[in-house]
Amino acid sequence: MTKKQITKQFLDFLSSSPTVFHTVDSAKKILVDAGFTELKEKDPWKLKKNSAYFITRGGTSLIAFKTGKYKPSNGGAHIIGTHTDSPGLKIKVHPEKKFKGYLSLMVEVYGGAIIDTWFDRELSIAGSVSYLTKKKKLVSTLIDFKRPVGIIPNLAIHLQPKNNNKSPVNKQTEILPLVLQAANNKETDVQDFKQLIAEQLIKKESKTNVDEILDYDLWFYNPQKPCTIGFNEEFIVGGRLDNLLSCFVGLRALVESDADTVSILVCNDHEEVGSSSYTGAAGPFLKTVLERICLDKEEFLRTVSQSLLISVDNAHGVHPNYQARHDENHGPILNKGPVIKLNANQRYATTSETSAFFRHICRQANIPVQSFISRSDLPCGTTIGPITATTLGINTLDIGAPTFAMHSIRETCGTDDIWHIYKALKKTYNG
Repeated sequence: MTKKQITKQFLDFLSSSPTVFHTVDSAKKILVDAGFTELKEKDPWKLKKNSAYFITRGGTSLIAFKTGKYKPSNGGAHIIGTHTDSPGLKIKVHPEKKFKGYLSLMVEVYGGAIIDTWFDRELSIAGSVSYLTKKKKLVSTLIDFKRPVGIIPNLAIHLQPKNNNKSPVNKQTEILPLVLQAANNKETDVQDFKQLIAEQLIKKESKTNVDEILDYDLWFYNPQKPCTIGFNEEFIVGGRLDNLLSCFVGLRALVESDADTVSILVCNDHEEVGSSSYTGAAGPFLKTVLERICLDKEEFLRTVSQSLLISVDNAHGVHPNYQARHDENHGPILNKGPVIKLNANQRYATTSETSAFFRHICRQANIPVQSFISRSDLPCGTTIGPITATTLGINTLDIGAPTFAMHSIRETCGTDDIWHIYKALKKTYNG
């Protein structure tokens, strides 16, 4: 695998993953192509040595693992942790807002999205839809309109002269994407949203057996393709870099690893809203999978005591236009290597021991390493690291790729850093 190859594959992964459902679906395809076997939680497991497996939960979280010589208490497990979700706009259950023949859709803001970046952007819709067939069978499927179908128009500066200094956006009334206009401008002729979904399933997805849309989990997203930019193509710009970058490099590292010890990748949902769900890091997903790998409690406890979790989530690169927003001694630079994230108040779970381990791994692989600590007078984000460390009692490290505009509809990272983190994670798995 070369740097050019992994960059192209990452761009393809981003393009195929507009929602958390599609992210897990894209990950499953990579794993199946690599020879991993899918497991089901409801079935008995008969794991074998030197084999590869994966399991999903809720269609939005995934755990993949290799058994190696299959004695996890001999050295513990190497675990990489990421999350599949990103901040965005989720369409409400009854979203229609009709005005003079226009149809706009009401949304909820998921996570800490930078709302201003969603204005005047082409928007598409994707997610999961549950419907009844004509034989009254309940079916769930993924849907992606792919083409732009909506936009949140800004208010002209003539109508709001202080537009560039306006107050915060009203999330209830000012961020409704406009998606349709009736030909005669009559509200009675504006289609309901579920009708538009059904038409998409029938026409675009060949789901001719759709009888009734019962519910959906749908999101707006920007269909503009991710790309490399810069005179030397040193940057990548795209949506959902936080945290699909980590999911992708974790997948590639696991697929290409060849270790004697148990190697695990966990991709949890709902990190952006606190992780408290049955698919989130605060839930029991990873713990139950580890228990089934270990077979008994004694083996599980011995394994956890020797294991390491590396939580991989993007880090804040020092912004050239806002240098004062960073601690002057801890401002990571794009393309200068993975970032070890530290916080005295345990917003990150890194310890001096886990940090030293990662520095040693990177030194062996000739990979540069950086550090991030927030300014002491600014709040600090968090990750699945402290949550998983708490629920499992496992030694944990927080790292990530330096990024600009985290939580924007379009984020920026460095092409070299994808390559650096991929190599570091592969080295971690292989020991």
